[in-house]
Amino acid sequence: MGDRPTLAVVGVTGAVGSVALQFLSQHADVWGEIRLLDAAPDDAGGELVVRGEVTPVLPLTGAAFDGVDVALFLVSDRLSAQWAPVAVERGAVVVDRSAVFRLDPDVPLVVPELNPEAVRARPRSIVASPGCATLSMIVAMGALDRAFGLRELVVSSYQAASAVDGPDGADQGGVFALREQLSLVAGTDLGTRPGDVRRAVGDATGPFPAPLALNVVPWTGPLQGQRDGWSAEELAIRAETRKVLGRPDLRIVATCVQVPVITAHSMSVHACFEQEVTVERAHEVLATSPGVVLFDNPGAGEFPTPADVVGTDPTWVGRVRRAPDDPRALELFICGDDLRKGGALNAVQIAEAVAAELS
Repeated sequence: MGDRPTLAVVGVTGAVGSVALQFLSQHADVWGEIRLLDAAPDDAGGELVVRGEVTPVLPLTGAAFDGVDVALFLVSDRLSAQWAPVAVERGAVVVDRSAVFRLDPDVPLVVPELNPEAVRARPRSIVASPGCATLSMIVAMGALDRAFGLRELVVSSYQAASAVDGPDGADQGGVFALREQLSLVAGTDLGTRPGDVRRAVGDATGPFPAPLALNVVPWTGPLQGQRDGWSAEELAIRAETRKVLGRPDLRIVATCVQVPVITAHSMSVHACFEQEVTVERAHEVLATSPGVVLFDNPGAGEFPTPADVVGTDPTWVGRVRRAPDDPRALELFICGDDLRKGGALNAVQIAEAVAAELS
C-alpha cells in the first residue's frame, strides 16, 4: 500500500460502522492498511469485508493503535471518552462522531462541504463530527448562509428511531422497540381512544418516554438531559450549528420530536436572513451546492420524505417558500439519512481530508 496512511475504524459492528465500511469500499482508496477494531468481546475475533478483502475484527486495546495514522471512532460517548485519548497518545489523529468532543474549543467541528479548512487546526489531535440532527440540515443551511447571511433559525426536527440506542446502550435499540410496538398495534383499531395505544404497548416503550407507534413524542434523548425544559438534543443542534458556521451569536431554537420512522430525519426550518431572498434565488443556491439535492415541485407531488431519501447520501430540500410576512425569511422542509451523512459519511469524509493532509 506504499506510504498511504493507516486507518483504524473503531466500532465496526454497529449500524453506523457497517455503513462506514461501505463508504471505505466505494470511495477512492486513500488508505494503506485498514484495521478494524471493536470493543464488544463477542464481535472481536470475527471477520468483515472491506475493500473486497476479508479483514479480521481485532479487540480494542492500546496496542491496536500502534502504527495507526488516523483513528475513526464510531462508538458511544463512553467509549470515545475512554479510548480516543489512548489513540492520540499512540500517535493517531482521531476523528470522532460521538458527542464527547464536539463543543471542546480545542477540537474542530467539521462538515467538509462547509468548513474543510478547520480540520487542520486540531491542537488535541482530535476532529469531531456533528450529531445526526445537525447534519440533516446544516449543509443546506450553510449554503444559504453564505448567500444571504443567516440571522435566525427556528427548527422542528422529526427524528427517526435509528438514531436512538436502547436503554442499555444497545445499538439500534430504538428501531427494535419501534418494530415491536408496530407489531402490537398492527391490524387493530387502536389510536381512537385516550390511552389505548399506551395500554397496548405497555412496557415495550424501550428507549422512548412514550409509545412511538401511532404516535409522535415531543422529546428526544434522555429525560435527565433537560435544562430549563430544553432537551440535550435541542441544545446540541443550537451549539453545533453555531460552531460549524462560525456564528457564535446566531439566534437558533430547535424542537426535537421523535416520529415512527425507521431511518432518516426530517426538519421543518424557518430561516431569517440579513438580506431579502427569493425562492428562485434560493433554488439556484441549493441546486448548485455540493451535498444538496433540491426536490421541490409540490404540484407534481415532488418533495422529500424520509421513506424516499433513506439509503441516500445528500441532504434533500423541498417546500421552499418565502415567508408571507417577511421578504427576508424562507420556510423549508429537509430530509437526510441519519446513518449515512448524519452518521458515517461525514466522519469518513473528515478522515479522508486528514489522510490527504498526511499523504
